[in-house]
Amino acid sequence: MRLTQDAVAGLVCLVGSLGLLWMSWDLPHPALVPIGPAFYPRILLGITVVLSAALVITDRMGGPRPSRPPARYRLVVLTFAIFTAYVFAMPRAGYRISTFVFVAALAAALERPRGARWALVLGVAFATTAVTYYVFERYLSVLLPRGSLTGL
Repeated sequence: MRLTQDAVAGLVCLVGSLGLLWMSWDLPHPALVPIGPAFYPRILLGITVVLSAALVITDRMGGPRPSRPPARYRLVVLTFAIFTAYVFAMPRAGYRISTFVFVAALAAALERPRGARWALVLGVAFATTAVTYYVFERYLSVLLPRGSLTGL
């Protein structure tokens, strides 16, 4: 039985997720807090376990394979470069400005907008920044980075 790339990727993610899920049970649970530090990682890892198992199962079931699109390594390198710039910009520009620029730049890199599509890209970048800022800063009381140059 020959394993395809999908089956191998699914198995790697499945084993890694199960291992991390197992290690999450060793995280201490604070007595006065109803949701401990392992709550959200366990949710994400549980979802990853289910999706990885589904990938392995559907791959093993066989069926016709769609043709492969050509590899786009330049886009992968560009994505990593944009993310690296985001990480380095965050301490200087702050969360709000760097996240807005990051989301807009990444969306434009993934599919080059033309004409009125720029308004959609900028709108999505603004909405993403605003929603994540208010959820984390205001609702969850997580302090997000302020820029040393901007104060935002």
